[in-house]
Amino acid sequence: MTASTQLLMDAFDRIAGVVRSTVRGADADILGGRVDPDANSIAWLVWHLTRIQDDHVSEVADRAQAWTEEGWAERFGLPFDVSDTGYGHSSEDVAQLADVSASDLVGYHEAVRARTTEFLRTLTDDDLDRVVDRNWDPPVTLAVRLVSVISDDLQHAGQAAYVKGVLERR
Repeated sequence: MTASTQLLMDAFDRIAGVVRSTVRGADADILGGRVDPDANSIAWLVWHLTRIQDDHVSEVADRAQAWTEEGWAERFGLPFDVSDTGYGHSSEDVAQLADVSASDLVGYHEAVRARTTEFLRTLTDDDLDRVVDRNWDPPVTLAVRLVSVISDDLQHAGQAAYVKGVLERR
């Protein structure tokens, strides 16, 4: 394992730590609660950040997503297409996550994190230079895609933790 992959694993582990500390022990009112009627809930934020990690890392790893392969889509029972990651969701879509359990949110995130770690352990520094998306100028390398996922996930994990704090103090 390289120093680069160790840093990437550490970043994904930090995301998982924020997810666990935010979701575990939170009841349905906290998980599905919103700071205003159109805001994102903790449940939606954690589901979305996990879907993004699952979708993007699975794509560059050339493997099926945990969402479908491990049955999480059926377990969550959401009315979305299985390819949906939450991008562009409406307030009504966010409300669909109101009854998702803390154990399912954490379980799905842990499953995705484990798959991400498994993939990262296979990488060399040369692998990180591989172009994974030519639709951008400059083309996106594997390293840039992974950092993008980390950045997005950390922002949403922080938002979820903030929402929990606001809702618990109401």
